[in-house]
Amino acid sequence: MDEVRELGQSAKGCIHCLNIIGQIEGHQLLQEDMKSTKYEHVLPTIAAIEESPEIGGLLVLLNTAGGDVEAGLAIAELIAGMRKPTVSLVLGGGHSIGVPLAVAAKRSLIAASASMTIHPVRVSGVVIGAPQTYDYLSRMQARVTDFVTAHSAISAERYRSLMNNTEQLANDVGTILSGAEAVREGLIDAIGTLSDALEFLHHEIGD
Repeated sequence: MDEVRELGQSAKGCIHCLNIIGQIEGHQLLQEDMKSTKYEHVLPTIAAIEESPEIGGLLVLLNTAGGDVEAGLAIAELIAGMRKPTVSLVLGGGHSIGVPLAVAAKRSLIAASASMTIHPVRVSGVVIGAPQTYDYLSRMQARVTDFVTAHSAISAERYRSLMNNTEQLANDVGTILSGAEAVREGLIDAIGTLSDALEFLHHEIGD
């Protein structure tokens, strides 16, 4: 479940925590037994956080397992458009749509034990095998790539290279980056922990 929690009011300012965990659920509902973040709950929450005079900053905790690309990009765009200080912290796995969600914040951190999976956009279920379908997927992938490269230090060429890598995953294309590798590639700003994320937010709120 996605939740927003107040971490506490102090002289440093009030911080809210947004958990984005499991599958990102879009218009198509997921099974009841699947852990999911429902984007229609998250979008108004982010808007309310931005508008609230009591909230000084936003901490986004990420442990994603893929999901609806359109819904994930919608959440990422809202986070990127916030004026208040924002920081993302990748924990465990940052799979698929978790990449643009991570880079959307003004400061992105990743736990040393965490990883990020970069792979092409794909669809499940019945697919119409027509040129328009491939064109749609290509344009959707371009939107993801453009967003990631606009909000991080990785180049589009390098991102596409990692995305289309055929040498690392046995039954798939893509690349799994450890926390340190994600930082070296320029995808994430730094290795960090909860205390690092809170320190950044309190510093920004103070300024």
